Amino acid sequence: MSFLFSPLTLRGLTLKNRIVVSPMCQYSSLDGFVNDWHLVHLGSRAVGGAGLVITEAAAISPEGRITPHDMGLWTDDHIAGLKRIVDFMAGQGSVAGIQLAHAGRKASHTRPWEGSKGIFPDEPEGWQTVAPSPTPFVDEGPVPTALDAAGIAKIRADFKAAADRALQAGFKVVEVHAAHGYLLHEFLSPLSNQRTDAYGGSLENRARLVREIVQDVRAIWPDDLPLFVRISATDWTEGGWTPDDSVQLANWLKEDGADLIDCSSGGNVPRATIPLHPGYQVPFAARIKAETGLATGAVGLITSPEQAEAVLADGQADLILLAREFLRDPYFPLHAARQLGDEVTWPVQYERARR
Repeated sequence: MSFLFSPLTLRGLTLKNRIVVSPMCQYSSLDGFVNDWHLVHLGSRAVGGAGLVITEAAAISPEGRITPHDMGLWTDDHIAGLKRIVDFMAGQGSVAGIQLAHAGRKASHTRPWEGSKGIFPDEPEGWQTVAPSPTPFVDEGPVPTALDAAGIAKIRADFKAAADRALQAGFKVVEVHAAHGYLLHEFLSPLSNQRTDAYGGSLENRARLVREIVQDVRAIWPDDLPLFVRISATDWTEGGWTPDDSVQLANWLKEDGADLIDCSSGGNVPRATIPLHPGYQVPFAARIKAETGLATGAVGLITSPEQAEAVLADGQADLILLAREFLRDPYFPLHAARQLGDEVTWPVQYERARR
């Protein structure tokens, strides 16, 4: 059996293979509710054989959305729709995961196909954004309000409440989103965090909120279910967050009860120079795995079964997270198994196309 199709056990949960559908925002919700689009989008990837399917970023509060059309989990009313999707995916043999997020200063924007423009608070569908410091993502963009103690306490409470709702919906994996220039990444990076209190300044202080949230979620997440954290391992910018910082953060998160670090990069600076090439982020996963002993997920321009297999065979990561490749091919795992010579179960409805 290939490494890609070998099972992986994290705590008390076993994934049937190492292929993960990475969170991909669909910007297709109304008031945070999922609909038939989400059922088909996520369900088809489960039919396609992914071991773990992680939903798009679920906003922990209305003001935590990237756009007015983001999926949310800030009210109990959101649970039923998500449970329907979770149950369907479980019926296909896939584990359901959810990413919990707050967009911070990158909230209140239009959708990508509408230009990804900042919506100012006094404009239709806009709202006041928050961040560690009152600095906009782009100079001409909306200026966020710096979070005070009460605001930080609300963020923590919202993450914890959303995790509890995720559990009620039946999710088996929860991922805390601390990457891509969104709120928790904004606290981590000195490029976006100019605070002088207990949440700013030193690396330990800048990492405080992420750690507190992981501790809060771990406190209510069952001991036999894993908790992931997605980080941007570097800002790709002088004076910003670095791979060394990421290793230290991962060590702290290991103490806090995290089980896997999902290693992405960038997103906190609009004009960062990123050396894009196949597997360009894999070395971050490899280093964190080697230096902390934590499981890691590799993501970023991984497009072929052979490439994914090599990452796992070399011990650089424990899971392969695919995004755009799954948009191109919802049945990537079924096709990958054939290419790697693995025998996997197909949906009985599709068996006649297997040979």
